[in-house]
Amino acid sequence: MVTEVVKIENLTKHFPIVGGILQKTIGYVYAVNDVTMSVREGETHGLVGESGSGKTTVGRIIVKLTNPTSGRIIFDGEDITRVKGEALRNYRRKVQMVFQDPYASMNPRMTVKSALLEVMKIHSMHKGSEYEYATKLMERVGMSEEHLYRYPHELSGGQRQRVVIARALSVEPKFIVLDEPTASLDVSVQAQVLDLLKELQKQYSYSYLLITHNLAIIKYISHRTTVMYRGVWVETAPTQELFKNPQHPYTIALMSAVPVPDPTLRREKIILKGEPPNPIEKVVACPFQDRCPYVMDVCREKMPPDTDLGSEHLVRCWLRA
Repeated sequence: MVTEVVKIENLTKHFPIVGGILQKTIGYVYAVNDVTMSVREGETHGLVGESGSGKTTVGRIIVKLTNPTSGRIIFDGEDITRVKGEALRNYRRKVQMVFQDPYASMNPRMTVKSALLEVMKIHSMHKGSEYEYATKLMERVGMSEEHLYRYPHELSGGQRQRVVIARALSVEPKFIVLDEPTASLDVSVQAQVLDLLKELQKQYSYSYLLITHNLAIIKYISHRTTVMYRGVWVETAPTQELFKNPQHPYTIALMSAVPVPDPTLRREKIILKGEPPNPIEKVVACPFQDRCPYVMDVCREKMPPDTDLGSEHLVRCWLRA
């Protein structure tokens, strides 16, 4: 039986734009618009899209760093959308986040040891054996005990990211949001961090939501993938199925831009016309209508329905409806 650790239903987030002398709301940034998806136990679910598509906002909503305008967040079968106080604290122990910039997410005045022990003390974890557990965490992420006494500026980019991963693991979470975890790393170090994440998942059955724009990483580590455009999910499928048989015009364009490791193979790259969408314009029909080469009249009038293509492959496109 497939167990869903996290499920979001019809998630929406609109950020108000304030202006004028009276500081009134004069508009909204429509960051996320009606997103539904789930992450299963022991699964890596990829969330991809261009910058401004709303994928990081989805991650921040799930870990309760910001509240949704509407929609629900279901964790282990319970609705935690509006939880507060002690219930929120317990939820945040079970759900952690690894940010894109490890240096910015660390306190430059704290050693690695202080950073790890602080989290454990806040959540009352491993009382009396915090240091021993911190040592085990360092070994688990491929570092040594001596690194506990270093400050962030004394570590390399890859080491800092490993420390941030160790900090997330220090409270024994069940679900981890990975927001561009390798974006600031060299290619060789990226591979090491991805292999570390895969090994940790294999040993401890962690569930990941992997947010990235790098489709090569998605293909390497993700089990299922959801594609977002302009705050709307447009296609979701098992990762290998998505790469072999993309159905939405935006997904097809994304796939055409993935480099092929074969100099003799030529693939036509699809260049999208038009400008990236304006986030302050409300999405009322197909979000891709202004740049789609196959746009029809109905695309400008209604939001496409969710079309099930079989084998867990869903798409929102009037061409497939």
